[in-house]
Amino acid sequence: MENRQRRTFGTRGPVNPQQHYVVARPEELADFIYRVKEGRYIVIFAPRQTGKTTFFRRVLDTVAVEEPDYFPLELNFEMYKNLTAAAFYANLYEELLEAIEVSFQWQGSVPSEALTQFLESAKPADHLSLRRFFRRLPSLLGAQRVVLIIDEFDGIPPVVLSDFLHTLRRIYHTDLSMRSPYSVGIVGVKDITQLNYDRSISPFNIQDEFFLPPFTQEQVAELLGQYTAEVGQAFTPEVVETLHRQTGGQPFLVNRLAEILTEEMGIPRTEPITLVHFAKAHTTLLHEDNVNFNHLTTNVRRDARFESVLMQIASGKGLLFTPRNEVIRELATYGVIQRGRGGMCEIVNPIYQRCIMQAFQPPINGLERDYFPEDTCPKGSDYLTPAGELNMELLLNNFQDFIARVGFRILQVPGIPRESVGQHLLATYLDAFVQMVGGDMYLELPTGRGRMDLVVFHKNRKYIVEIKLWQGAQSYEGGKKQLAAYLKSEKVSEGYYVVFDHRPHPAPCSETETVDGLRIRSYVIPVVQERPADLSEEEAAYRQFSQ
Repeated sequence: MENRQRRTFGTRGPVNPQQHYVVARPEELADFIYRVKEGRYIVIFAPRQTGKTTFFRRVLDTVAVEEPDYFPLELNFEMYKNLTAAAFYANLYEELLEAIEVSFQWQGSVPSEALTQFLESAKPADHLSLRRFFRRLPSLLGAQRVVLIIDEFDGIPPVVLSDFLHTLRRIYHTDLSMRSPYSVGIVGVKDITQLNYDRSISPFNIQDEFFLPPFTQEQVAELLGQYTAEVGQAFTPEVVETLHRQTGGQPFLVNRLAEILTEEMGIPRTEPITLVHFAKAHTTLLHEDNVNFNHLTTNVRRDARFESVLMQIASGKGLLFTPRNEVIRELATYGVIQRGRGGMCEIVNPIYQRCIMQAFQPPINGLERDYFPEDTCPKGSDYLTPAGELNMELLLNNFQDFIARVGFRILQVPGIPRESVGQHLLATYLDAFVQMVGGDMYLELPTGRGRMDLVVFHKNRKYIVEIKLWQGAQSYEGGKKQLAAYLKSEKVSEGYYVVFDHRPHPAPCSETETVDGLRIRSYVIPVVQERPADLSEEEAAYRQFSQ
């Protein structure tokens, strides 16, 4: 009985406080309602499963209950896209009647007889009669101001889009005291300019854009704290911080990881949820097929140009965030990239970065059989200590030998930019081994200018591997200091530092040092730049096989 009454983390559609743990977002709510009272026409375009519908239902509830001078109406265009103009307006009329009925129910009142008669006779059949409909409505509502929220606006039929937007624009330019709808909220995935299918200048140039941000770390803590208050099971501070970093505060990812941790892993509720538990939940998430990841992969494959841009960003090679570039703008609209540090493009969170790398990298790179010497134990015990723990130094020593063994062939791995092939091979190599021995690994923090941090968990122990590109001796030494600071923040006493050197004649290097009291094992691994000229036929055969 207790389980049935307890709330859960919502991952399937809009959430509500009766059934789910909910982030209240009071500041965003107050900001939006302030704009409504100002009579603004507001647009918010953001990817699916970012909390838009949940937020706007909260707006409507608040306006209906706390703002008696306003009359909220909610419409949804999700199923309208293939309708004719006549069918669109016929269904819009029916939905308006339902929305008006719901609003009266919220307010605990009934429509007047005059309003009822008006609604029975006034059936808008086009954009002109729709304007007249709204102009008449306030006087029959007792001078309440109409607030119209349109969800899934992307579903509007192209044939009516331009006239519909022109109508809203015309209404907006009437005197504020006579305007109806007084305020409009348009909610969707694509922005107005992307919906102008004829690429003409948008008629809706009066919009006030509203940004619904991802959850902050404080909001993630608030959300998880609601569960703790009801159940008594705590999340350690490291879990809260890491969960926020890994998800970037993306609402679905936050709730899904929390759901896995609290509902699916069977952790006794007398025990706190720790970082070891989180690593297992993270692995579970990355190996599942959910709607959010399907949306992500569908969006990144919409345009053939996206792959090269995303792989360049994922590799850590700098790319300036320029919102007037069509490719960058679309990827930002779909919630894949954002403006990061120094104005550079950044994938919005490490989980999406892993998913994108998996989406574009080949399932077989052709080098898997060369990862380990032929006499290696198939269960990986050669790279475990007598106590059964990871021998990360031995594992990385072997990777350094592997790169030397395969030589120029790493440059032939399809789908990976040449300058980042070392990083991606190391991530793939470690991930495969860690899974084989029952561990977990995640990418830590979005990459920036050639840096990638991997965190491995195995048998309750944490291993941190920092990967970079060679950018000079000073940068190499400075990287050790950066890693030492990171190790201290993570309460780990030793770390591993791997630098890939793409210079024409680099020298391999491996060394162990103590930096700020912490043990750091460093590697400089040369990446072969040229293949022998006499192997062109072999190269051709390899390429034919890889295709």
